Amino acid sequence: MKTKLTLAALTLTAAALAVDAPALWDKHCASCHAKDGSGNTKMGKKVEAKDYRDPKVQEAMKELDAIKSVKNGLKEKGVERMKPFADKLTDEEIKALIAHMRTFKK
Repeated sequence: MKTKLTLAALTLTAAALAVDAPALWDKHCASCHAKDGSGNTKMGKKVEAKDYRDPKVQEAMKELDAIKSVKNGLKEKGVERMKPFADKLTDEEIKALIAHMRTFKK
């Protein structure tokens, strides 16, 4: 299990190096999640974006769930909380964004 997690982390790190994740974050994510991952934006407050600086939030978020959320978007109780990005971002870009989001952890 530990080897699989290490391999997954290395894969995400390699993806992040090949993509300008901070620029993608600014373009696609910061309007809701804020530049620092806090979710402290007008839209972030409206959709109740999580604070990615919080270690507990980061710990609870599993990689595959994060990938699925970015690709397919998020809906809760029929309300769209996040638009899907499958048609805007490659798998490599999505993995790089998630790796970048992990850097916000305090």
